[in-house]
Amino acid sequence: MAIAEQFAGLSMDQLIGGPLSAAADASNQLACSTAEFINRVGFDANGKVRTVAFGYQKRSANNDGTSNLDEMKVDVPMLAIVPIPNLQVDEVNILFDMEVKQSERSESTSDMNASVNTSLNFGVVKVSVTGNVSSHQSNTRSTDNSAKYHVDVRATNHGTPEGLARVLDMIAASVSPALVESTLKDGNGQDLSQAAKEKAERLKALRHSISELESRVNAARDNLQSSIAMMKKIGSAQLNVFQGKITGLINGLNKDAEGYEGTVDEYNSVIDEINRSWSVFQGQAGDFIRLIADSNDSDDGTSLSAVFGLKELDQDAEQKYVVKVYAAPIEKRDDKPAENSFSNQYSGMVTAQNKAVESQKRLDAVEKELSDAKAEYSSLLAGQTVIEKKEEE
Repeated sequence: MAIAEQFAGLSMDQLIGGPLSAAADASNQLACSTAEFINRVGFDANGKVRTVAFGYQKRSANNDGTSNLDEMKVDVPMLAIVPIPNLQVDEVNILFDMEVKQSERSESTSDMNASVNTSLNFGVVKVSVTGNVSSHQSNTRSTDNSAKYHVDVRATNHGTPEGLARVLDMIAASVSPALVESTLKDGNGQDLSQAAKEKAERLKALRHSISELESRVNAARDNLQSSIAMMKKIGSAQLNVFQGKITGLINGLNKDAEGYEGTVDEYNSVIDEINRSWSVFQGQAGDFIRLIADSNDSDDGTSLSAVFGLKELDQDAEQKYVVKVYAAPIEKRDDKPAENSFSNQYSGMVTAQNKAVESQKRLDAVEKELSDAKAEYSSLLAGQTVIEKKEEE
């Protein structure tokens, strides 16, 4: 058979495409297997994340010599504690070798072992003939066919998919141990007597109350500072208006007119006095707010307190700018938009002042509660109840 005929029956598309198609089908089945595992193990029938509850005990020491034995529980997603099968076909190698060897050899020899001795006379000539005949014949033919077909498929487990890992990280970030039950023990972890237990329970309640009161104090202090900062901001804007007016008046004066320098000095003196009042306000606004809160002034809340001592510009009968107490215009007028703008500034100051005073009062009240709670806590730690302390006093 000719060598070309040896390859005629081979289908190369099946030899190469068949294993590749099978590998693609295997990858699809592996992906479906991973998805099925995640749905079956990671979620319950209602589509909620399936979790496993872990319980443990945590002991913490208190300042009074007792300890808390806390029963804690944490819910961990099932997918975070079990390995996720994620097999993937990484590599497919197809190796096909076919080798055909064909050889043919033919040789022919003849050996004849025959001897002839004869003589012939041709007249005077005598001929003697001696002969030997040998003949040998041999034929050789050989054919060698060999074929190799090897498919190597490598699949490895790629672990948790990247997208699922990110989701699990977000879930884990929101998971925190929850307190199920807390039991008071003595310093050695033994049960307390009834009296000691009551005392320890009260101390525990006071610790919780003190923590909450401290948070409320911080919130009240932040609100107070925010209101004071708003007052200062509005005050700075109002002072800039006054300064701008004086600067405009000075720039509008005739430098060659008689008494120019004296008029400039008068204007500068006026604005200096106004600047001093607002500078003191910027530095001591918090102290002024405390004074107003402590005074329990029955003001209707529509005007700025005289405690601040703020001053503004005013025109007297001679149309000269002088200093007067900072106060809002009596009414707004459409023909005086600048005065209306001043009124808005003043109203903003009053609103911020009222908020600051209320924040100061709340802060004082919460600080008083915090001080009382800390005093009771210290007395209990010293082995004395608040009632006993008051009786001694």
